[in-house]
Amino acid sequence: MKAKRDFILLVTLAVVAGPAAAQQAAPAAAPTKVAAHGDTAELPDFSGVWRHGSLPWFEPPESGPAPVTNLSRRNGVSNYDQLVGDYNNPILQPWAAEVVKRYGKISLAGYTFPSPSNQCWPEPVPYIFKHGAMEMLQQKDKITILYNENHEIRWVRLNEPHPTPLKPSWHGDSVAHYDGDTLVIDTIGVNPNRPYPMIDLFGTPYTKALHVVERYRLLTYAEAKGALERGDKELMRNGGKLSDGYTGKYLQIHLTVEDEGAFTTPWTTTITYAKDPNEWREVDCAENRHEYYNRRESDVPHADRPDF
Repeated sequence: MKAKRDFILLVTLAVVAGPAAAQQAAPAAAPTKVAAHGDTAELPDFSGVWRHGSLPWFEPPESGPAPVTNLSRRNGVSNYDQLVGDYNNPILQPWAAEVVKRYGKISLAGYTFPSPSNQCWPEPVPYIFKHGAMEMLQQKDKITILYNENHEIRWVRLNEPHPTPLKPSWHGDSVAHYDGDTLVIDTIGVNPNRPYPMIDLFGTPYTKALHVVERYRLLTYAEAKGALERGDKELMRNGGKLSDGYTGKYLQIHLTVEDEGAFTTPWTTTITYAKDPNEWREVDCAENRHEYYNRRESDVPHADRPDF
């Protein structure tokens, strides 16, 4: 088999091995008090470093329309070394299915097709959940989400509407509110007119109609068990099962994804994280642009002339 993974992704695999490799009891998250519009409310505390350590990262839902999965398997789970999206998934419109099929043929030929992560471009929502770890900063008027690779950051405004008109951007426009013990983030305006417009590792495309709703909750093992077990059957867990030796709370994101331009129906998925007591190591795209597995240069962001 030809070497297909670039240095950046190899480093990523090493870094996201965290939660299971360092599984130890994590303190249960306690409620925090955050002011919103002058009121003080008891809200869930999402602070700390959270890791999912999985590739790909979408856990199949219990029922209903599901995300694209990998046709290539290794030891019964998704084969990260050969990303062949299931283009027969009924959520895909015909043109989107052809895009997924085309990328799969590249993988089957023994090559890695370019993506936002291996070409050092900003990653759109929900592709950005490829990052194996994240940290959330809960503030009075916004939520700041830090990801452990390439200095990717999202700023989410609290209790505000989307602007009109809306200018498309790399991560889109995200607004949020608390619904009891749940943080709900609503994202639209993710720019499809960019290099490598895809929402997952299989090249699944999207359009300007993409709308993603994220629901963040803290769960016990009993509450997260179903999603964890479905993930264990589908995902490559770099450091073993998230539940191995872990006794703390889980952070689960329930995603609803809709895009009338690319999908036939809205679909759902979950991503479940364990608290990591360790800090993450900084991971950045390297200056070496040569892809040894393709013998060509990466298409990293650049300018033909200085912009200053």
